[in-house]
Amino acid sequence: MREKIGGMKIVIAVAFVLIIGSLVSALVFMMRDGGRTRNMARALGFRVAFSIALFAFILVSHRMGWIEAHGVPVMVR
Repeated sequence: MREKIGGMKIVIAVAFVLIIGSLVSALVFMMRDGGRTRNMARALGFRVAFSIALFAFILVSHRMGWIEAHGVPVMVR
């Protein structure tokens, strides 16, 4: 189980790097060509796609039991 948790951390970290990299790429395209080309929109589209993929991956991983939720317990009154 420990090796799965370490692997999940790596996958999530790589996904965050891709998301931030895409955001930086969009900023560079905006500064270089003023947003007149489709490059900035394409980079922002990739960022949205990476974010949705990361969210879906976390949901599936939790559902499959690869990761466990921990933190603040929910108290039912």
